[in-house]
Amino acid sequence: MVNHALLLVNLGSPNSPQVQDVKSYLKEFLMDRYVIDLPWPIRRLLVAMILMKRPELSSHAYQSIWWKEGSPLRVLSERLQRMMQMHWQHGTVVMAMRYGQPSIESVLLTLVKQDVKEITLAPLYPQFADSTITTVVEEVKRVVKKHAINVIWHILPPFYQNSLYIQALVNNAQDALQQDYDHLLLSFHGVPERHIHKLVNDPAHSLQVVHSSEIDGRYLEVCYRTQCLKTAELFAEQAKLPKDKWSVSFQSRLGRTKWIEPYTDMYLNKLLAKGVKKLLVMCPAFVADCLETLEEIGIRGRKQFLEGGGTLFELIPCLNDHPSWVVVLNQLCQPEQTKPVIF
Repeated sequence: MVNHALLLVNLGSPNSPQVQDVKSYLKEFLMDRYVIDLPWPIRRLLVAMILMKRPELSSHAYQSIWWKEGSPLRVLSERLQRMMQMHWQHGTVVMAMRYGQPSIESVLLTLVKQDVKEITLAPLYPQFADSTITTVVEEVKRVVKKHAINVIWHILPPFYQNSLYIQALVNNAQDALQQDYDHLLLSFHGVPERHIHKLVNDPAHSLQVVHSSEIDGRYLEVCYRTQCLKTAELFAEQAKLPKDKWSVSFQSRLGRTKWIEPYTDMYLNKLLAKGVKKLLVMCPAFVADCLETLEEIGIRGRKQFLEGGGTLFELIPCLNDHPSWVVVLNQLCQPEQTKPVIF
């Protein structure tokens, strides 16, 4: 077996749903300058304020979706890792979390002890954002520099419009789409508008577009919102959905700053007002189900929609360890499909 490891990286979760573990996790997550992009003193003060009440609220949320085996995100990521090991022919497959355990640093040090000579880094995020992909890359850089790790690196680029990925989404949603429903909502994770403002030269234009085809490739390359729209459009096209049968929203906003719109919780009310009674929801910014899908959408979103007069609310699972996704991810991570990088 060739000594070329595949490192899968996902966001992470607390060690347990207990308040203290949730607080430790949230502190690590929120103090990341790519998550809250404010000067360190202001960020520290803001996070201290958030941590006064948020851990207890989040603890209840985690408890509502926690599995016997542990955190759903970690359990599903480990299942994907095991499935990928059966397909990856170049060496070992390992999994790390950007926040929490297993950490990127601990996993990389284990690979070094195994005398791995080459590593493909696969951030499991279809669309690009500083708060997802950039922070993973920067953490790897930090660990490489700290421990003088000398290996050949490749990285999986954002795959939001890859035809194989889009087909995997369609395959995963096929059963749900066969039933009688009024509308499909594609709810992506949101980001603050200022995260996009930093990356594009004309932020007002990038936030006003309705379809990704309205802006050129320069925006598509860096604009998270536009990449989400592109994923949604390609999915709808591949699934042969009528234009009035689907729409896009953004969830998980935090704090008082302005995030990209429309907001999922508010958009659910708009759908109800339009007469939508039977709703399907999928979350294509995530490849594995987690707090944001299972609790925010699957519990709170469902409750809001049904209490508002809806009769059907079905959350389509993320790709998780779906067989077609495992095959696709293996193809996407092959050396000829990834980009060489120097850390």
